[in-house]
Amino acid sequence: MSATTAAQHNDQPGRIMAGEMAEQPEVLRRILREGAPRIQEVAAAIAARHPRFVLLTARGTSDNAALYAKYLLEVQLGLPCGLTSMSTTTAYGAKPDLRDVLMITVSQSGGSPDLVASARAAREAGAITLAVTNNAGSPLAEVSEYHIDVLAGEEKALPATKTYTAELLTLYLFVEGLAGGDGAAAKVLPDLAQQILARQEEVRILAGRYRFAERMVLTSRGYGYPTAKEAALKLMETSYIPALSYSGADLLHGPLAMVDNVSPVIAIVTDGRGGEALQPVLERLRGRGADLVVIGTQAEAAKASAGFALPTENVAEEVQPILEILPLQMLAYEVTIARGQDPDAPRALAKVTETH
Repeated sequence: MSATTAAQHNDQPGRIMAGEMAEQPEVLRRILREGAPRIQEVAAAIAARHPRFVLLTARGTSDNAALYAKYLLEVQLGLPCGLTSMSTTTAYGAKPDLRDVLMITVSQSGGSPDLVASARAAREAGAITLAVTNNAGSPLAEVSEYHIDVLAGEEKALPATKTYTAELLTLYLFVEGLAGGDGAAAKVLPDLAQQILARQEEVRILAGRYRFAERMVLTSRGYGYPTAKEAALKLMETSYIPALSYSGADLLHGPLAMVDNVSPVIAIVTDGRGGEALQPVLERLRGRGADLVVIGTQAEAAKASAGFALPTENVAEEVQPILEILPLQMLAYEVTIARGQDPDAPRALAKVTETH
């Protein structure tokens, strides 16, 4: 019996997180089956208004989903994008001119006061406002002109898993809708996600490398970079291991100096241009004798100290992040269990974080 299955059927630490990770293939199917028409409708309405710029607003896990959307919008549509600093309006009272700007606010709960205040201020400043949440009745959805429900269902574990992949797929379909596409590249994801989640034993073995780790470094480039950031967040909030995430390019600009032959490094190697751009970084890491684990292509996983090969053949690069994060969610879970902690209830955290 896999750890996920065992956790679901026993009252043990991690039971809730394990169950919610296991739900992800069905959540992806639900979005494709039930959510896609609404996403297309909203995308068509916004595309007709021809936004000239996009601003993305989020916190925590949703901030990593927003970064993924930034890559999609800039690469697929050529639309310039920025990640907002909410305090400019909530703390400093700035009043930017946001006419013809699309403001996308991504939030699982839609309840954080600063997100709500920022969306309200953006709408008053002339922005086209879109809320992407897992709560259609949330304050954020109410103050935004448009809303898309990610349809993940209630998430009880403090570490977000199914809401993150639901946000990624929803944002992908939305950008596809803006471009007039049909999102066909996403159809393979639910079955592939099911296959990855069945490989729990591989991840459990991998987790043994990190049981006593004092720090970790995660790196990627392109579409994989948000995955590196989200994986680092998951590891920190569940196992409490300091996990630093860097774009591969940024890693070479200084932080590489802290990597030595005992430093655990996880590289997310996307099958495509992002993975190609990461090659010089992988060469430098190997040259420094880093304990390198690769999550990604079969070829790169085979070259590393250890790896988890993803089924990315014939999968579009822009949707691979929805698969890449799955073994890393499982890794955070397994490392936390191995360290004798409960991933369902990280200390000092609440499900709805109220920032102002």
